Amino acid sequence: MAQSLDDIVRVNVTVSPTAQSAGTFNIGLIVGTSSVISATDRVKIYSSVADMKSGGWTGTEPEYAAATLYFSQNPTPSKVVIGRWDETGSETAVEAVDACRAANNDWYACYVVDAVKAEITAVAAAVEAMKPESVYFYTTTDADVASGTAGNIMETLKSASYKRTFGIYSKTAHAGAAAMGEAMGLNTGGANSSFTLAYKTLVGVAPEALSTTQVNYILGVNGNVFTTYGPSYQLLVQGTMADGTHFDEVLNLDMLTAEIQIGATNALVQAGKIPQTEDGLSLFISAIEDQCEKSVTRGALAPGVWNANPVLTLQKGDVLTKGYLVLAESIASQSQADREARKAPLIYVPVKLAGAIEHAVIGVIVNR
Repeated sequence: MAQSLDDIVRVNVTVSPTAQSAGTFNIGLIVGTSSVISATDRVKIYSSVADMKSGGWTGTEPEYAAATLYFSQNPTPSKVVIGRWDETGSETAVEAVDACRAANNDWYACYVVDAVKAEITAVAAAVEAMKPESVYFYTTTDADVASGTAGNIMETLKSASYKRTFGIYSKTAHAGAAAMGEAMGLNTGGANSSFTLAYKTLVGVAPEALSTTQVNYILGVNGNVFTTYGPSYQLLVQGTMADGTHFDEVLNLDMLTAEIQIGATNALVQAGKIPQTEDGLSLFISAIEDQCEKSVTRGALAPGVWNANPVLTLQKGDVLTKGYLVLAESIASQSQADREARKAPLIYVPVKLAGAIEHAVIGVIVNR
């Protein structure tokens, strides 16, 4: 009988814990009251409208119509989540969206079909505080918006300073789902994939025939509209949330925040131990820097001058050569209580957004 080689050389295999990802930021949720999906199932994921047809949708439902616009955009989103709003249980729109979040964490943006003003306002408030962070798209045909009447939905949401709600004035049903599909399709996460929603085309949406005064009013209350510019341009303007923040800024910071959080957690989980020393802190900082590099690769962060208040050694006027900097207070400055609680010193991540050019003034100088 041969003797075991373990007596000479013992090999132990250790598999490190699987690193987690920061989740998806390119899937939309469409919520409606159709009974194709049961309240018990709550949500189902589809890769196309053909996939929906195979799943029992007839094509006459408002969720199907919204999904058709969602999937019609270029590039096409890879998936949609359809959620059930259970009106039979006297459920509100907010309760439906919350239930869809509890049932599925894959989606980032949401749209509620045929929502009225009160429901839009309530969902906007709920999404503002939602975890994981999400955004809400809605459509309004409210004549008070086009006429600039006080108290209209866009003015109301602007007054509430909601930065997670994107509204579009359109007579095309579910134009908001089209804008959501455009955003989810464009967010591939690849190199130089950062984008804005300004000046995009919404396939399947009719441009609104509005006066300049009407368009300027809608933009002034931080709404959005798909309309005609010049002889032939049909453009979505301006790509802003209800508080005036550009959609891409909200998206990019949500992705950066989630990646830093998951990257730091992965570092703690995968390491046998991160020593509470300057060298150990450097390892932790390196894990955060790796996540910041993803935003640089996408084009969301870029080198620039720091024009905000000083942060530790970073002074106003300094150049962030990589578009970000990860700084930490020293281990030596920690209180004994924090050290015994095994806390890291405070860590700061100043970043410089790449921004975007969306307006220009060009001077033509003629010499005869």
